[in-house]
Amino acid sequence: MAIDDGTLRLSFEELAARVAAGPFQGASPAPRAVWVDAGLGPGDQLVEFLSILAAGHVAAVADPDWPAQLRREVAERLLAAPALPEGSFYIGFTSGSTGMPKGFIRSHRSWTTSFEACIDAFGPAVRTPVLAPGRLSHSLFLFNALLGLWTGVGAHLQQRFSARAALRTLVRGDARSLVAVPSQLILMLEEAARHGPRAVEATQLVMISGAPWPRARTPHLQALFPHARIVEFYGTSETSFIAWTDSRADLPAEAVGRPFANVELRIVPPGAGHHAPGLIYVRSPMVFTGYVTSEPAHGPAALLRDGDWISVGDMGHLDGEGLLHLAGRRQRMFVVQGKNLFPEEVEHVLAAHPSVASVSVQAVPDPLRGLRAVAVLELAAPVDRATLAAWCRARLEPYKTPRRILVCDRWPRTVSGKTDHAALARLLAAHPEGPPGWRILPWRLALP
Repeated sequence: MAIDDGTLRLSFEELAARVAAGPFQGASPAPRAVWVDAGLGPGDQLVEFLSILAAGHVAAVADPDWPAQLRREVAERLLAAPALPEGSFYIGFTSGSTGMPKGFIRSHRSWTTSFEACIDAFGPAVRTPVLAPGRLSHSLFLFNALLGLWTGVGAHLQQRFSARAALRTLVRGDARSLVAVPSQLILMLEEAARHGPRAVEATQLVMISGAPWPRARTPHLQALFPHARIVEFYGTSETSFIAWTDSRADLPAEAVGRPFANVELRIVPPGAGHHAPGLIYVRSPMVFTGYVTSEPAHGPAALLRDGDWISVGDMGHLDGEGLLHLAGRRQRMFVVQGKNLFPEEVEHVLAAHPSVASVSVQAVPDPLRGLRAVAVLELAAPVDRATLAAWCRARLEPYKTPRRILVCDRWPRTVSGKTDHAALARLLAAHPEGPPGWRILPWRLALP
């Protein structure tokens, strides 16, 4: 089996025949960007992707939820871009600082090197059929689908994530490795708790990326997948892999692991104190080729280059044992009481509380302090602000504890399953006291 999306199932022989018969052969002597049809099912999308590559062109994969006007604007920028560099095979898109998606170019070599790094770090279980239960417009799932083809074990795909369908695929042993974002795994844990199974015996590897994993849930995940190695990896669309770790509940929330064997890290500046964060610069054979759409050369969201070193603006530090600790992204940092506050640090702490399902920490104007931190929560169970304030004070410096906590029941997510922090920021900017439908978390819960 090469591809199985629940509707389309192809062997490698059938896949090769479909790719060879694709409509892109001989279309142009020079490589050009060709859009993958966003309206196809994931299996057919992957066939079309490979057909574009086989014809010597570069496959561009758009988010199917883009509005028509945005799609036209991105297509126009792509047409106006300079000639594509030699060795390019894929154009993906990540969120732009102005709302316009950034098109990034990857080379064949950068991803085959990343495949090899994945096997080297995560072990032989990488060479088992993989479940990639997300849209191929998210490079995490496209990468792992192609990894399944590259290793010859095949890939199982989903057009829309379903925790129940994912668990059925894994219980049957059709797929024995899994890549997922944290929100998907949390839904799978909840589905298993309600309806079973108690344990998925066949799964050998669970790979987590795309957002911070709440490690307090790692023992529950290990109980669901008792024979699986559970690994977390950190990277970006521009850098590919950066660091990884076996998931453990006792790891510090901000620790993202040690660098992959072929990755070099540099912190700039190194900081006055041992834990002072600096910009994380990366050098490796896995980094991207460049952007295919224009991006600002200056500002907090600009890509930083120093020779063959690049930084996407993530900040952190390396400890004495070579473990990378991620403070947060430079453009999300804000100043409270004259001190730098990284929302990600506070989010890690609040997300570890069992009553909190999702969290976003935002900056809102304050007439006295300039800015103050407000936490927006999606709750998993009832809790009051006094409890969460005590939880934060035990783990954070006092100025980092949010003084105001709002509850949002209709939690906005990106198509890849991450919290849409930008959407929450826009809502708060329009309604500083809380948009309609949100509620203020009380200091104490009323007694029944």
